[in-house]
Amino acid sequence: MDQLIAFPEPDRAILAQRDALIAGLAKLLPADALVTEEDERRVYETDAFTAYRQLPLAVTLPRTTEEVAAVLRFCSRHGVPVIPRGAGTSLAGGAIPQQDAVVVSLARMNRILEIDTANRFARVEAGVTNIAISNAVGPDGFFYAPDPSSQLACTIAGNIAMNSGGAHCLKYGVTADNLLGVRIVLVDGTIAEIGDPVGDTGGYDLLGLICGSEGQLGIVTEATVRILPKPEGARPVLLSFDKSEEAGAAVAAIIGAGIIPVAMEFMDAQAIEICEAFAKAGYPAGAGAMLIIEVEGSDAEMDAELKRIVDIANKHNVRIVKESSSAMEAAAIWKGRKSAFGATGRIADYICMDGTIPTGRLPHVLGRIDEIIAEHGLRVANVFHAGDGNLHPLILHNANDPAEFRHAEEAGNEILKLCVEVGGCLTGEHGVGLEKRDLMTHQFTEADLRQQMAVRTVFDPDWLLNPAKVFPLELRNQPEAAARVA
Repeated sequence: MDQLIAFPEPDRAILAQRDALIAGLAKLLPADALVTEEDERRVYETDAFTAYRQLPLAVTLPRTTEEVAAVLRFCSRHGVPVIPRGAGTSLAGGAIPQQDAVVVSLARMNRILEIDTANRFARVEAGVTNIAISNAVGPDGFFYAPDPSSQLACTIAGNIAMNSGGAHCLKYGVTADNLLGVRIVLVDGTIAEIGDPVGDTGGYDLLGLICGSEGQLGIVTEATVRILPKPEGARPVLLSFDKSEEAGAAVAAIIGAGIIPVAMEFMDAQAIEICEAFAKAGYPAGAGAMLIIEVEGSDAEMDAELKRIVDIANKHNVRIVKESSSAMEAAAIWKGRKSAFGATGRIADYICMDGTIPTGRLPHVLGRIDEIIAEHGLRVANVFHAGDGNLHPLILHNANDPAEFRHAEEAGNEILKLCVEVGGCLTGEHGVGLEKRDLMTHQFTEADLRQQMAVRTVFDPDWLLNPAKVFPLELRNQPEAAARVA
């Protein structure tokens, strides 16, 4: 397949020593914690960014922080790259391995270690799924706020690596806003504790540096996260429009009026049709675009805020206003939105972009996305977090047609560049990974990137942790850049 993204050449010396390296790893781990057979390793050759794949050298499945430390210590001593992996739901290729790399999967580290409702935190192993935290603290009247669409499957490890958000991040923030501390294993096997569940530890914000670092500074094995009391009530409303531009203008006007709902989600005609066919959520037939806006509080507070929102929407030609009247209706509304990626995968291959823009530029950018997609002869389904301008255009294509796949990649790159050009950035919550690695020079200057690479090198001098991600390969291979990060 004619692909835009290159992998680095594997280290032939490491490949030649594979049997010896596996024998060494086998001495460190229980027999069922090391995957070496080709058929079993294929499970780990890609993530949700499925167009790219590489078979790893071996896969480890540690159950404890100490086992993670032993693997990293061994790999560091032998110069073997390491690819951290949560649930493999990354949409940017963040967990795709290399041929000369050992995958460290945290899937078995899935225990909830402590729940402290008095101090409003939970301490969990990094392989715990996102939704499992809310399920565990729910009986006590609490919840964990970040809610990626893949929350049934994605793990806290991946959420921290990519600084994931979700539909409710408009009000409650992304992972970084809800992360209080981590236990992390550094590349040499050192185990460190960073952060504090009940207060500011002072000094440099190392926790902020680790969250969103895409597994390049260390492997997080435990996390302490903030839990919040459940709101008194929550109510979503559907607003349908004839045109995407009208819905985009309504979003900009609502945010511009100082209204911050708990969530504000956008779906265009293609996305509405796809999600309704799958979820039977009662979405309006024939709508050109739809907003799902959720508010929280007492009945009086929700009534007042929804009235303000609907009044603004009326100024932008809203056609249908459908307010949920029961928990069942509210669940159906969200089921359709949360199912968008899976529902789209039923009808076509797709690439999901993740650019973020100023909300005031939504009408312009949505119109330009349609033009870009048309120029490449493709289709797009737009479904995204409208309140904070985090776009998720799903570019539909046939991945088995090399020319069509290449057009999809090129269209995606043009959309991401457009996001930067209007004052936004390349990623809101999916991370850089492989997908946006070679676009980083479009957002950052070479000096900016070298400074980031220098910080990364402090934690991982030999660039063994997830080494082919985030930073353009050609920049790292330049002699002057290599001197800076050596």
